[in-house]
Amino acid sequence: MAQVLEFKLPDLGEGLTEAEIVRWLVDVGDVVTIDQPVVEVETAKAMVEVPCPYGGVVTARFGEEGAELPVGAPLLTVAVESAEGAAVRGTSASGPSADRNTGSGEGTRPSGDGTGPAGESSGNVLVGYGTAAPAARRRRVRPSAFTAPLSSAPTPSSSPTSSAGLGAGEPPTAASTVASASAPASASAPVPASAADSGRVEGADEDRGPVAVVSPLVRRLARQHGLDLRHIAGSGRDGLILRADVESAIRGADDERSATSEVRSVSESEPVAAGERIALRGVRGAVADKLSRSRREIPDATCWVDADATELMAARAAMNGAGTGSGGAVPKISVLALLARICTAALSRYPELNSTVDTDAREIVRLPAVHLGFAAQTERGLVVPVVRDAHSRNAESISAEIGRLTEAARAGKLTPAQLTGGTFTLNNYGVFGVDGSTPIINHPEAAMLGVGRIVAKPWVHQGELAVRQVVQLSLTFDHRVCDGGTAGGFLRYVADCVEQPALLLRAL
Repeated sequence: MAQVLEFKLPDLGEGLTEAEIVRWLVDVGDVVTIDQPVVEVETAKAMVEVPCPYGGVVTARFGEEGAELPVGAPLLTVAVESAEGAAVRGTSASGPSADRNTGSGEGTRPSGDGTGPAGESSGNVLVGYGTAAPAARRRRVRPSAFTAPLSSAPTPSSSPTSSAGLGAGEPPTAASTVASASAPASASAPVPASAADSGRVEGADEDRGPVAVVSPLVRRLARQHGLDLRHIAGSGRDGLILRADVESAIRGADDERSATSEVRSVSESEPVAAGERIALRGVRGAVADKLSRSRREIPDATCWVDADATELMAARAAMNGAGTGSGGAVPKISVLALLARICTAALSRYPELNSTVDTDAREIVRLPAVHLGFAAQTERGLVVPVVRDAHSRNAESISAEIGRLTEAARAGKLTPAQLTGGTFTLNNYGVFGVDGSTPIINHPEAAMLGVGRIVAKPWVHQGELAVRQVVQLSLTFDHRVCDGGTAGGFLRYVADCVEQPALLLRAL
């Protein structure tokens, strides 16, 4: 016999709530093994192959290629060997002793090694999605259980079929487990009949069933506002509905009516112009959400300065023309890598800008390590890969890591871990041929350095007018973590290092 198990889209990390199906890797009827990739999905972070934690035959797929599914939605179903079949196999292999372990109707528990019977999985996990057997936890009686008549409690029996109404070898449902667990308590501690009726809403029909509420005030408040208590989740013990729960539901209903009214008013007075509609989802949607949150939560300010980058460009040319090493040609060092190294030196002097704000605790959290993000434009949109522990790297190491992450970004192979956890961002918008910008901070960071194009301009050098390579640097910072003096000091130090790269020797 086979048991059909449903595999749902797991949490792919960092609060991602949805993913788009890019390509199915299996068809209905295919046989899959445990942890075999079954679908390739694209999130706001990266493209990921999702492995199935079950082994068996694919019986259904949910969603076509190009469809967007929320986390927790069914991906596919797999027919695997049922617990009853496992019990029969165990009996034939181990004799009567094995039968005693499967006769309770609870099914075989997974061992987590990926080799057991139905319902077992490998134990490997994606972020927030466990495939191993759940840890034992205390069962809690559902709120409706203590309001149900005593006569509904089943009589304990040694027979699994008669005690829960289950067929031989079928695992018990959550309802039968709760009922069987509460039966002994009901027999030893009778409950007055009035306690059972106290959970019903006054004037409600009998077929509405009991609800977990005991206060007449709560029932009256719900009735006055036309609320159905059966649709309100209780925050009290064992799901008891409190007055605060009803008041919260009232406010929610009022807000919904107000929003509906506003939408109706706008739609009637200002018709939406016809045009192409592009869904805000995937990378574009994630960027929109993050930038909107940054503008909404962070009181940012921007300062900028022009700097003579002639000496920096000469230093880079000298580094890249230094000859060959033992392993062949010396890797080229990019301008972005040099600017990144300057940033890490500046952050060591001004650690206020390598921080984040805990709004709930009203605290500034200064971070010990510099995980440097850099903006990269790809065919999928703007992404920000992160160079881990940039403060401990030299310019050559940073340049190599930036190159590796950039190639992965262009190929769409960056993992969520490579796109998160940054503490400071460097944005080189000069590659688009522009001189300046006012960057939006990459929430929840506290600052971002923007770099314009390096272009030949007239510049006063050593008291004389000369043509020099000039770049504009702009710093956007969270005004909660520091004042203008700190931000200006940071930006001035960066500009000084651009103009005189020898200053970096002090930071080595």
